[in-house]
Amino acid sequence: MRNKILVTLGRLGALGYLGLLAPLAAAAQETTATHHLGIGGTNILDTYISQEKYKGTGLTYLYMRERARPEKQWNSVIEHEIDLSRVKDRSGNSSEIEAGYNLYWGRYRNWHLLDDRLRLQAGGLLNANLGFIYNMTTSNNPAQARVGLNIMPSAIATYDFSLWKKQFVVRYEINLPLVGVMFSPNYGQSYYEIFSLGNYDHNIVPTTFISAPNFRQLLTLDWRASDKYSLRIGYLGNYQQASVNNLKQHVYVHRFLIGIVRSLNISQRP
Repeated sequence: MRNKILVTLGRLGALGYLGLLAPLAAAAQETTATHHLGIGGTNILDTYISQEKYKGTGLTYLYMRERARPEKQWNSVIEHEIDLSRVKDRSGNSSEIEAGYNLYWGRYRNWHLLDDRLRLQAGGLLNANLGFIYNMTTSNNPAQARVGLNIMPSAIATYDFSLWKKQFVVRYEINLPLVGVMFSPNYGQSYYEIFSLGNYDHNIVPTTFISAPNFRQLLTLDWRASDKYSLRIGYLGNYQQASVNNLKQHVYVHRFLIGIVRSLNISQRP
């Protein structure tokens, strides 16, 4: 009798253990983290500093992290983009330095097609940007701050395919302008007037896809070297522009990217 009780308790304990494992397995989280380095052309115009357009070469570091659960139809993406450029005017006599940081956080609805080879995602991004432009050859309004917050509709298409007995993934991401807010001095207004004298003159400006038609796209190709790691090459185009307070500005970034993709499966409590 005692042995039967012990056997019954053992079976109940095993069932309870499996019952605990089931929700943990269901809560498994797929995480993809990618580090990119990029180099390419930069085109800058800021009429607060100069009427001239400046062109040169820049560097970009881009970090992307995507989290998804197999049983969920929504996933989240976070991207950190850091840019640094040095540019010159057409004569080559004047030069500027540009630096910027962009944070993108987004949520996407997923659709899986073609036996899971094609994945479509649609959603939106919250973009916060911070940076500056500094003219190294002028003393009259030599610097311009770049601060803004944007809501951007976004879509991603990912396709898995085989070639030469190797596994590849092609991915395209597009971010479009909608609405936002940005900082800008007014035409003829100095930073001394804004921050030392406290003379506000419409310096916090609401923006739309008409006054600030920012646009960003990312095209990449991955080669799966192993179950966890992939090698990536790609192109990043980030076109930030605005026309507010009788001033025009743009920073066009074109980058050739190389990167490493790491895929992880993490179990979490629901």
